[in-house]
Amino acid sequence: MIPKLQDLCEYFKSINLGLVLVFSVVGLTFLGLVVLASASLSFSQDTRSIFNKQLIWLVIAVTMGVITFYMDLEKFRNLSVFIAIGTLMLLVLVLIPGLGIRVNGAQRWLGVGSMRFQVSEFAKLSLVFILAHYLSIQQRYIKQFVRGFLIPSIIIGILCISIILEPDFGTTFLCGCVGFGMLFAAGVRLYYLLPSLLLGGGLFFIAVLLDPVRLRRLTSFLDIESNKADGAYQLWQGILAFAAGGINGIGLGHGRQQMAFLPEAHTDFIFPIIGEELGLYFTLGVICLFLCIFIVGYLILCRIPDMFYASLVVGSLLFIVLQALINIGVVTGLLPTKGMSLPFISYGGSNLIVMFMFIGILLNALKIWSVGAPIKPSEL
Repeated sequence: MIPKLQDLCEYFKSINLGLVLVFSVVGLTFLGLVVLASASLSFSQDTRSIFNKQLIWLVIAVTMGVITFYMDLEKFRNLSVFIAIGTLMLLVLVLIPGLGIRVNGAQRWLGVGSMRFQVSEFAKLSLVFILAHYLSIQQRYIKQFVRGFLIPSIIIGILCISIILEPDFGTTFLCGCVGFGMLFAAGVRLYYLLPSLLLGGGLFFIAVLLDPVRLRRLTSFLDIESNKADGAYQLWQGILAFAAGGINGIGLGHGRQQMAFLPEAHTDFIFPIIGEELGLYFTLGVICLFLCIFIVGYLILCRIPDMFYASLVVGSLLFIVLQALINIGVVTGLLPTKGMSLPFISYGGSNLIVMFMFIGILLNALKIWSVGAPIKPSEL
């Protein structure tokens, strides 16, 4: 007889979920630093600079994660509306020529000099907080069409439209999925959600068809072999990296793909580099660590009776796990090529900070709702 998930929650009460979550994140982050360090051995001074910047971002990310862990989220929720408005204003500023920083045809960054941040990454946090706040205060009306479905859908739509104008199709798709996932978890009726998902998916597909770059990526994905020298070049090189690594890998610093053949090897396509240099066992280990994060997040959710905290946990967990699934699906050829970093591993400061803040939210919820009673942070 297969045990129910609620029974598993009772079984795992004796496990220190906080430590499992922290060790999983530490393992993923350390592996990312090791791979970047390996790249710095194989590359030039530019790659060493990337590794040093990642260390700086990591210090900031850990600091923000700790602050989020100790923060009183119940008091912070009152600022959700102002945070959402501020995020929307930043998303508009990114689109203004001269203010937004354009890289590879996309205008997604604000910053000064070499230090820049991606506004759409912080929009993920804003989306989670504003939806959690709204769903908690409208909990008794969650089955209604206007209050339970239409208004939160408009919130999601406004944010997604602001992001897709950059353009950032991947983050738009991710925010849409997480937003509707939060609505579903809160109890919004399925016959409201399903038609809107079909409509949103159709509009998103039309937007892809109208964009020549995204359309070429989609058609190349459908026939990788024929497009390996053009639209599917990056994916083809990633597959070659997995094949070269085999089970045991060829060793740190000995990978060929990250030297010149695989574009964006330290960001979106870092997972194939792990496969090439460290082998199958380490790639499976990465998947297992993300699975641990998902299981711990679900077990935390089992303990939370409060709608606000439950919605925060659902949103945070979905952003971490779905982003990891999409990245792994893309680099293994299961999904069309889309630039999306692998949480905690890929190079990049904005995403790293946001991911650590999501972990801080999960630990914060565990601190309050652990085994039905508050516990001290030192006991996690």
